[in-house]
Amino acid sequence: MYEFNYHKPASLDDAARLLGAEEAKLVAGGMTLVPTLKLRLAKPSDLVDLATIASLKGISEEGNAVVIGAMTRHADVNRSAVVKRAIPALAALAGMIGDPAVRNRGTIGGSVANNDPAADYPAGLVGLGATVRTTKRQIAADDFFTGMFETALGQDEIITAISLPKPLAAAYQKFKNPASRYAIVGVFVARTAGGVRVAVTGAGPCVFRVPAMEAALGASFTADAIKDIAIPDDGLNSDIHASAEYRAHLVGVMARRAVVACA
Repeated sequence: MYEFNYHKPASLDDAARLLGAEEAKLVAGGMTLVPTLKLRLAKPSDLVDLATIASLKGISEEGNAVVIGAMTRHADVNRSAVVKRAIPALAALAGMIGDPAVRNRGTIGGSVANNDPAADYPAGLVGLGATVRTTKRQIAADDFFTGMFETALGQDEIITAISLPKPLAAAYQKFKNPASRYAIVGVFVARTAGGVRVAVTGAGPCVFRVPAMEAALGASFTADAIKDIAIPDDGLNSDIHASAEYRAHLVGVMARRAVVACA
C-alpha cells in the first residue's frame, strides 16, 4: 500500500468535511477498496472510515418501502425478518453475495457506490425501482448507475440509505462465477404497482433494463411470454468466463427462471 491519512469520523458532517481532502476515499466494508490498495492500484491521500457512524446502519419500514442504512452488512439484509417478510427476493439476493466472510463485512452502500458491473445489488435496486438517499439528495436507481464503476454520486456526496418499494412479487436468479460468486449474469424481475421491471447485472458494463421483456410480462406474467425475446449481444461483456453471445442467452434463461420463482 501507499501511505495515506486514516480518519474515523463520528458524524456524517465530519465525514463529508474530510471528503474535501484531495483524493480522499470512503471506506465502508472495504471489500473492493482494501484489495485495490494492497495491489497499489489506487493512491488516495485520505481514507474516511464510516464504520462508527451509527445513523448509517439499520433496517426499517417506512410506509410501503423498506429502508436500509448504507452501512448495513449483506448478512444483516439476508437475515432481516423485515426484509424476508416485505421483499424476500432481496433477502435471497443478499445471501448470494460472495462468501460468508464477504457477507459479514461488505455493506449495501459500499456495493452500490462501487457499482461493479457484476455486483448483485444494482439489479435489485433497479428491479424494484429503489431510491438512493445521500447527504445531499435522493436519486432514483434508474439514474444512479451510470457506467462501469461509475455512479451519479458527487465527490463529497455520501450514501446514507436505500429506500426499496415493496413489490407485489419479485425474484432474483443468478448464474454465478464458481470462484468469486459474482454474477456472470443475474436477472431481477419484479411486479410492482407501476408495472413489471426486469433488471440485468453481469451481462454488460452496467446494470440495464429489458423493456421488451417488461412489456411482454406486463401483458402475460408467464415464462412463455418472454421465451422468444432475444437479447442483442452488442456491447455485452465478453471474457474468459463467458462470451457476449453466451451472456445474451443467459439473460433469457435467468429471466424465465425469475418469472417462475415469482410464483
